[in-house]
Amino acid sequence: MSFLLETAPTEEVWKIIGDTVLSWCLNTGIKILIALVLLVVSFRLINVFSRRLETKLKSGGRHDKTIVKVLTYMGKIAAKAVVIICLVGYLGIDTSGLTALVTSLGVCAGLAVNGALSNLAGGVIIIFTRPFKLDDYIEVEGSGIAGTVEDIQIVCTKLRTPDNKTIYVPNGTLSNSNIINYSEKDTRRIEFTFSIDYSN
Repeated sequence: MSFLLETAPTEEVWKIIGDTVLSWCLNTGIKILIALVLLVVSFRLINVFSRRLETKLKSGGRHDKTIVKVLTYMGKIAAKAVVIICLVGYLGIDTSGLTALVTSLGVCAGLAVNGALSNLAGGVIIIFTRPFKLDDYIEVEGSGIAGTVEDIQIVCTKLRTPDNKTIYVPNGTLSNSNIINYSEKDTRRIEFTFSIDYSN
């Protein structure tokens, strides 16, 4: 009968372990440290640049504040994502998985803004085909939406109702619906129905 006895690590084993840890620190450890420093510095630079850009665009008064804020925020997120992907590649980690993830997120974003893209395409169609123009009184058949056209924007059309309410109609809806334009012709026929007793 034989027994396996566990012995304490010898000095040679400890030396091998120490050399391995030292080698890892000199190679991968330094890379991780450099990556962390670059991450912090890059994020701070991106934040400072986005804040200055947002302040400069808002101070001019020629740009919409909401659009400026949204675009600068999206640009900041995109820049940080690029920095992270580059640093992951620098560390030697396979970025194919991250690339697939980013692609999937892009597809999801595309599906999410599908309605906005249809409104954008509808706006282009309305601007070029011009089924109505400013100050025309129109009605979207079957929806009960009617009013005077005050503004035709790229994604929606602004209508003013007879009781002085404002309706923003998506251009995708307008381009895919039957539009009744009451102002295109100079004259219109109006029919009146009267009930008359036979004795008269």
